[in-house]
Amino acid sequence: MFKSKNENDVEELKKDTQNFLSKVTDSYKDLTSKVSSSYSDLSSKLEDYTKSNKPKAKNTAVKFSFIPPNFGDVNKLSNDLFNKDFPIGATKLELNTNASNGVKFTAIGIKDNKSGQVSSELKTKFTDKLKGLTLTESWNTSNVLGTNIELADTLTKGLKLTLNGQLHPTIGKKNAKAGFEFKQANVYTRAHVDLFKGPTIVTDAVVGNADVLIGADVNYDVTDAKVNKFNTVVAHTSRDYTISVGASNMFGLFSFSYFHRVQPGLEAGARAHWNKATDSAVSVEIGAKYALDIDSFVKAKINNTGVLGLGYYQNLRQGVKLGFGASLDTTRLNENAHKVGFSFNFEG
Repeated sequence: MFKSKNENDVEELKKDTQNFLSKVTDSYKDLTSKVSSSYSDLSSKLEDYTKSNKPKAKNTAVKFSFIPPNFGDVNKLSNDLFNKDFPIGATKLELNTNASNGVKFTAIGIKDNKSGQVSSELKTKFTDKLKGLTLTESWNTSNVLGTNIELADTLTKGLKLTLNGQLHPTIGKKNAKAGFEFKQANVYTRAHVDLFKGPTIVTDAVVGNADVLIGADVNYDVTDAKVNKFNTVVAHTSRDYTISVGASNMFGLFSFSYFHRVQPGLEAGARAHWNKATDSAVSVEIGAKYALDIDSFVKAKINNTGVLGLGYYQNLRQGVKLGFGASLDTTRLNENAHKVGFSFNFEG
């Protein structure tokens, strides 16, 4: 049978269409293959570049440097346990206020319960943290004017320069001390010169780490070229306790102390002293502090002569604290040998 002309045209059109689609498909496959090959080459080159230019891993471990306390603070925990928060034999009022420009004002008044004498002191303290400057001025009821200037971390980090002066205008008595403090990792040293006495150089140093501290304190008279005082201390510290052994007064007085943070809110300690020059007996004192709650605590201490010390502090509100203290001679309870005292602190 013969096909019509129209049918022949349709067949040719189909063939042309199929040929066109076949060419498009082949072109698409070829393009896809080339793109895939280019992508693989690019990925391989990028990976090689990344490996060859990969930065070395940095040691991100944080290193902590230990700065020991100054010589006077080696036994601070033990000294605070026995000496602070026992307002005995006096009534004390202390007011602290801070101005918006960084000036701190302090007023302290103390009345001796036995003599009735009242003493007081006024202080102003200005601090410029950017310049490391601290200026403190004081004036007390004995008519002694005092000025203390500190310049910290200005010349070099860890160095503090100090200048302290006092003047009694009524009798013309004056005193001035110039010194420095320098602290770095594992060392803390201080020195000052009494400009009107001697002159005398007083210096101390503490070296050690978080476990062991060794310190010494020396008083040297430049005029007489002799050492007037030499003290030393060795301490072992840990997370919850501190033990120290010291010698002072040119190895004439020996001391031992320990402080133990038994648990949160409970602290205990003991200290002993032996003066080989005047007394062969050893004086011993034990003490403890217990936090009743977040706003109050009690303290107690007793020595080998039977004198019992008690202290109680209560935060009445934020910035307002009331304290009570008593000293009781347990060997003479029926005699007038006891002392009491109060303190009131305001911080605003």
